[in-house]
Amino acid sequence: MKLHVVGHTDNIGGYEFNMGLSKRRADAVVASLVKDFGIPAARLTANGVAYLAPVAPNTAEAGREKNRRVELVPR
Repeated sequence: MKLHVVGHTDNIGGYEFNMGLSKRRADAVVASLVKDFGIPAARLTANGVAYLAPVAPNTAEAGREKNRRVELVPR
């Protein structure tokens, strides 16, 4: 199975900052999956989407916490 490892952020900060942060989050998870679990890097693609796909409102801290995440999506 091949996976997209997708990093997300809350809406605090600008778009460019959050795009970079979300990509770094995804990169960190990919690195851990490869190093700690032996998953071949060729099966994983890191992507960042900043705050473009929230799962909760960003109007309160509880929602922003839920939006700071990494998801694994089949590709």
